[in-house]
Amino acid sequence: MIGHRHEAVLFDSDEHLLSVVAPFVRAGTAAGEPVIVAYRARNAALLRAALPAGSPAAFLDGGELYARPAGAIRAYRQLLADHVAAGAPRIRLVGELDPSVFGAMWHWWARYESAVNYAFDEFPVSTLCCYDTRTAPEHVVADICRCHPTVHGSGTADYTPPDVFLRQPGAAPDDPLRGGTPVLDLADPSPAGARHAVRDAALAHLGETDLENLVLSVSEAVTNASKYGQPPVRVRCWAGGERALVAVTDGGAGPKDPYAGLLPMVSGEPGGLGLWITFQSCANVVLARDGDGFTIWMAVGPAE
Repeated sequence: MIGHRHEAVLFDSDEHLLSVVAPFVRAGTAAGEPVIVAYRARNAALLRAALPAGSPAAFLDGGELYARPAGAIRAYRQLLADHVAAGAPRIRLVGELDPSVFGAMWHWWARYESAVNYAFDEFPVSTLCCYDTRTAPEHVVADICRCHPTVHGSGTADYTPPDVFLRQPGAAPDDPLRGGTPVLDLADPSPAGARHAVRDAALAHLGETDLENLVLSVSEAVTNASKYGQPPVRVRCWAGGERALVAVTDGGAGPKDPYAGLLPMVSGEPGGLGLWITFQSCANVVLARDGDGFTIWMAVGPAE
């Protein structure tokens, strides 16, 4: 049967987690369905111990798979397509995010949880997303309930379809670098001018890979703002330690496609591929709208 069944479990103990996840995994393997578990080491060990010896469930490194939302969607879609091509009647996914994303990075991971309701719906897949209420803040739990049609461990029924959830305006990230004065503030730069200026501003703070990723992302953002946004275009950069944060603002409303950045092209909207590249390249991306227009915030370097 085609269609994505997207569920979450809010748990407050190891026993609570296993009481939901272990039966879900055992039922899948008993039915001959591929089961993929993307957990961190601790919970992977707990689940392995609760399963029968020789269980065919496949365990992946959750930390590696969930490095970036767009990358996770891309990887999962490839896995699902491979299993469908091999004749799988249905596939089961179990995953968890590292609690470190519950801070400044939660905005784009909430967008991920909403977007997969659409992004996986062409596949016969059941997913179970696991969140520990001992570490997940209240605003994270609220978003979990809005992004999953079914939530175990919650009496709420707050599901919001992705076309609605993803159109909500984001806010500037709560990033410590924003507390200081920008090291760079450009008005209406060309993409090339922005690339060179950001490279010079961040060179002393970033390694080669992070620097190249940031420069590429800034170039794409300025190109999109100049072609599809509204003037003026402003580029600001903050840098400190081993991190850098760049904001590209224009006077427009931003992309119309609610899945922009998370999927390469959904509606064929101009600029969608560039934004998707940015989501693949940066450590955190926030799409924000306010009275000044649309801003894409891009951070690289170790998460704060």
